[in-house]
Amino acid sequence: MPGWGYQLPADRVLREMREVGLTATEFGPDGFLPTDEILRDLGLSAIGGFVPVILHDPGHEPAVDFERFVAAGADTVVLAAATGQDGYDSRPVLDARGWQSLLTNLDKLAAAARERGLRAVLHPHVGTMVEQTAEVERVLDGCGIGLCLDTGHLLIGGTDPVVLAQRAGDRIAHVHAKDVDDSVAAEVRAGRLGYTEAVGAGMYKPIGDGDVDFAAVAAALQRHDYDGWWVLEQDTILTGEPAGEGPIADVRLSAGRLREILAAQAKR
Repeated sequence: MPGWGYQLPADRVLREMREVGLTATEFGPDGFLPTDEILRDLGLSAIGGFVPVILHDPGHEPAVDFERFVAAGADTVVLAAATGQDGYDSRPVLDARGWQSLLTNLDKLAAAARERGLRAVLHPHVGTMVEQTAEVERVLDGCGIGLCLDTGHLLIGGTDPVVLAQRAGDRIAHVHAKDVDDSVAAEVRAGRLGYTEAVGAGMYKPIGDGDVDFAAVAAALQRHDYDGWWVLEQDTILTGEPAGEGPIADVRLSAGRLREILAAQAKR
């Protein structure tokens, strides 16, 4: 991701994912994978990918390359309501017309995805037009698209992912699992720390070391018969090539803990 420090090469990231037992993946940032074939070569399936798209501008017709998802055998298009600005540290304020455009475009893209056998979801994301609790509620009330429950971004934006999963679990169609140090997230919510700066300061933690109650999230989703993906994300900003194992150490820890949580929930 531009501006996010040292970039690990795709083949190393994918090999290490296989080492910790992961069997499928999203595409990653645009341009990260040299080709989709690298996934098949390493024994990984394609789930889908994250697609930032401008939805709020009435004069802009949003377009998504759904055919890439179909060709890769993926099933989930993870949309984010991009601001049109670089980065995730600032965003404009929408008026009523902008909100109407955003909600209408979400329904249009969801319908276009269904026509191709895909599922589109909206990812509430820090630094996008849908970040805070009131904005998530406006999407739930104003259109029919499913949500990506990103436990980290929701908490940073002020939404308890447990409460959202309990109340609107029937709208959750995809999960991004990441843990957060909420004391650092509070600095972001208060505007005292930028998002990128907070990530660099270690806001994201291995699952179990932060403040997200994953057992409660899993229980809430199970009550709503959730049967979608759980996508493990471990956000890190590296200042240079990592010494020793690098980020895989935290990923291994997170993967093991998440498996234990989901296995325990499945037995109930």
